[in-house]
Amino acid sequence: MYKRKIYDRLLEWKRESEGRSALLIEGARRVGKSTIVTEFAEKEYDSYILIDFAVASREVRELFSDVSDLNYIFLQLQLQYRAELFERRSLLIFDEVQLCPQARQAIKFLVKDGRYDYIETGSLISIRRNVKDILIPSEERKINMYPMDFEEFLWAIGDTVTIPILKQVFERRQPVGEMLHRRLMRTFRLYMLIGGMPQAVEEYISTNNFRRVDAVKRDILNLYEDDFHKIDATGRLSLLFDAIPAQLNKNASRYQVSSVLANERADTILELISEMKDSKTVIAAYHANDPNAGMANSRDLSRFKLFLADTGLFTTLVFKDRDFTENIIYEKLLSDKLGANLGYLYENVVAQILTANGSGLYYHTFLNPASRHNYEIDFLLAKRNKICPIEVKSSGYKTHASLDAFSEKFSDRILEKYLIYTKDMCRDKDILCVPVYMTQFIMYP
Repeated sequence: MYKRKIYDRLLEWKRESEGRSALLIEGARRVGKSTIVTEFAEKEYDSYILIDFAVASREVRELFSDVSDLNYIFLQLQLQYRAELFERRSLLIFDEVQLCPQARQAIKFLVKDGRYDYIETGSLISIRRNVKDILIPSEERKINMYPMDFEEFLWAIGDTVTIPILKQVFERRQPVGEMLHRRLMRTFRLYMLIGGMPQAVEEYISTNNFRRVDAVKRDILNLYEDDFHKIDATGRLSLLFDAIPAQLNKNASRYQVSSVLANERADTILELISEMKDSKTVIAAYHANDPNAGMANSRDLSRFKLFLADTGLFTTLVFKDRDFTENIIYEKLLSDKLGANLGYLYENVVAQILTANGSGLYYHTFLNPASRHNYEIDFLLAKRNKICPIEVKSSGYKTHASLDAFSEKFSDRILEKYLIYTKDMCRDKDILCVPVYMTQFIMYP
């Protein structure tokens, strides 16, 4: 069982809610929702009942079709699960609640009753068929759960001091030094290979075998593929998902839907893209037509890029159709011999870090009149009514033409400019060059 930051948010909800709201935890399959909620229940309550709707009996499911007699429901649950419930000291967990929409609808009445606390977990929560014909309870507080971030990964391997020290270094805008930087980059590359899915991390810690880790990640990807086929039997969702690495590799200004699905355009499959996002397996970055503090108001839904929510899964998806023995990405990435054509791995991990720290993803492209090609800013952050453009590089910083051109065009809107790369921290004139393992710190005010 690994320490996860979301635990503190569960404590905050319990303290602030005092039974007046249920907590809904959304996240991709296998991200660790059930594990963390069970740990929370065992530590913070006198008793709990976990109802896993993936395996719950028909009798249990039918209890929630009629909530007129809550005493009967609670009595039956205690009998079925052989657990005693104590008023204001017990927790009921609705695991994979999307599989029993009536249970989710019942939350309104259960919370109003006030005897117990309730946590719901699920993936594909907002998929249309999972909310059809039910009243979504306003008594839910929603939070997202993401794969383990770099700090949580370090905790898992026994390192609790690196991130707090790096935060101090970042605040002082100081380099860490060549030797420490090399060690940190090697550890971060290890994180990029393994990722933040708890099963993959556990496999690495227990076996120290990349082949075994890769097999775990392939199992998770296959699970996602099965989910996509359940949502969309035509197979289009699976095709869109599998093509994400190739699309990023093209270095195009958007996800080119027509090259994956013949005779389709981005504006004709917006519902499919929405369902992919709802699965929490992917992250979408949208083009900000007007790069300003209110970028959500100018986002173009038909111009987007897609990333995987977990970079470890991304590294496996890149070579999904090859046997592990042919997968040279592990060797190249660990030895820092990653070719420029695989630099989109760093773009994906930056997208993952920004998302996990609460930022919506936006990017901006504009024409270079000299070359007739586009300048592109990889990501845009909004801070203090200003914006912070971010360029991501997998190597050095000798050139950053897009960042320079953007700065000249929108100088009055910019608070800070960042280049995220694989070297030590430095300043290049007014650009702060940040090693990728410090990415999370640029989110701080």
